[in-house]
Amino acid sequence: MSILRGLLRTMRPKQWSKNVFIFAAVVFDSKMFVPGPFFSTPLGKSILGFGLLCLMSSAVYILNDIVDVEADRQHPKKKNRPIRSGQLPIPVAILAAIILPLVILPLSFWLDSIFGIIVALYGLINVAYSFKLKHVVIIDVLILASGFVLRVGAGVPLVQTQRFSPWMFVCMALLALFLGFSKRRQEIMLLKDGAVNSRAILEEYNLEFLDGMLNVIMASTIVAYSFYTFQAEGLPPNHAMMLTIPFVLYGIFRYLYLVHVRGEIAPPDEVVFKDRPMQIDLALWALSVILILYVIPRAS
Repeated sequence: MSILRGLLRTMRPKQWSKNVFIFAAVVFDSKMFVPGPFFSTPLGKSILGFGLLCLMSSAVYILNDIVDVEADRQHPKKKNRPIRSGQLPIPVAILAAIILPLVILPLSFWLDSIFGIIVALYGLINVAYSFKLKHVVIIDVLILASGFVLRVGAGVPLVQTQRFSPWMFVCMALLALFLGFSKRRQEIMLLKDGAVNSRAILEEYNLEFLDGMLNVIMASTIVAYSFYTFQAEGLPPNHAMMLTIPFVLYGIFRYLYLVHVRGEIAPPDEVVFKDRPMQIDLALWALSVILILYVIPRAS
């Protein structure tokens, strides 16, 4: 039981929330409520795809922990991970990292061939990241960002999108870059003088550079999302989606406030789960999107 608990912890189910971006296609293509046998509908297929992506990302996490087992010794939190602490034996971890893709990939191609290719590409990119690309400055963050873009892309073939705008990929890429550079900033702040010992690539970064990159990315995100709300195909012709821009602005400004005024060092995905104003803002944004895409058009 201890080994099973260690394996489950290494699979990091808390991180599965990152795979919700697969639902972008079904939500923004207005196909959430297409009737039919549930797992044959766009929403049902997206849920199946979400599950497969969660398991593939878990296989990646296991592989990454195996590769980083020595480097994690220097990290105040990662040193307690199951593989590093000995709770999960390395041979068991290796076996799980091999078996999971062998099960996931056939199921992914069965669900949809293009979806299967995207899942396989996601796995290959992350293998390259674990062994080599995580040590290449800027490329390491671009690889992390590509994973989020692939999550969005994975939902497109499952939905057979008709009105899904390419602007969503631009917004997702910028958001993913924001998450990636924020993660590097958080690691430097958390580890301080011991950062290089835990992750060598951190020697190539400093706070001034990361803050500059984050400022550029956040400004670009606001512009890209604003263009999406009034230029993307398939949105209501009254440009009502522009009403969601203030929620995006508040989320970005709130994060900057937490980092620079409150001294928050957690990565953005963790901040969302513990900061109530951010949670309320995200909920209001999601509610407004549903109303604009699904409720208002039917009422009119």
